[in-house]
Amino acid sequence: MGVASVSCKLRGGRTVLDGLRQQGSMKLLFPRATGASLSGVIINTAGGVTGEDRFEMTANVAPGCRMNLTTQAAERAYRAQPQEVAQITNRLTLERQARLDWLPQELLIYDGSALNRSLRVDMTADARLLIVEPVIFGRAEMGEVLTDIAFHDRVDVWRDGQLVFADRTRLTGSVSAQLRNPTLGAGCGAMAAVLLVAPDADLFLEPVRERMPPTGGASLIRDGVLFARLLARDGYDLRKTLVPLIELLSAAPLPGTWMI
Repeated sequence: MGVASVSCKLRGGRTVLDGLRQQGSMKLLFPRATGASLSGVIINTAGGVTGEDRFEMTANVAPGCRMNLTTQAAERAYRAQPQEVAQITNRLTLERQARLDWLPQELLIYDGSALNRSLRVDMTADARLLIVEPVIFGRAEMGEVLTDIAFHDRVDVWRDGQLVFADRTRLTGSVSAQLRNPTLGAGCGAMAAVLLVAPDADLFLEPVRERMPPTGGASLIRDGVLFARLLARDGYDLRKTLVPLIELLSAAPLPGTWMI
């Protein structure tokens, strides 16, 4: 179980920590800043998610601030007992001209796991949001096969009080077998969602498409909302696409934990 919340403010043209609360096995660390943004690293000291675990993360980015949040390592969803479902709830708020890069490392799903995950964002029209959410369905090099899982994922983005993006993923049962279907996963074992909500999102559509593998695609689903989804054979192949995309869309160095 774990709860964390963070907020920031501007001081001398730089984004600095304003408030921090952490409880249970969820912690936040802030490496020494080298630029104008505030970088946070989310740590689950429990080492994973299982059973009826509950994790909640809240972040508020004040006007004009820039923040990026990532994780120390891949999150792991482990085998749960029957009828037990873990919950991960994330809530992000971006105020006027704020910017947030939400860049967690991979969610690694193990056989027998049951997880409900949700992310809600409330932002102003002039704010800038980048979300990258990678998921790996078992470790290919370990020969892991997912025969019975339950993974429900929900993402909602509200801009000036209007819902501008809603995405739902529901995967249950023998997901490895489903992904072997040529019309569904074509044998891939990893996927990622990439979302950019920004006034100039349309300018990135073609550059994003140029970086997409044959198993991915990108669309401008409405003004200021660019969405891409891609599949890959495993986590290594997934990162070969994601790293250039993050560098393109964030216009900032990749978080250090991604390079470990």
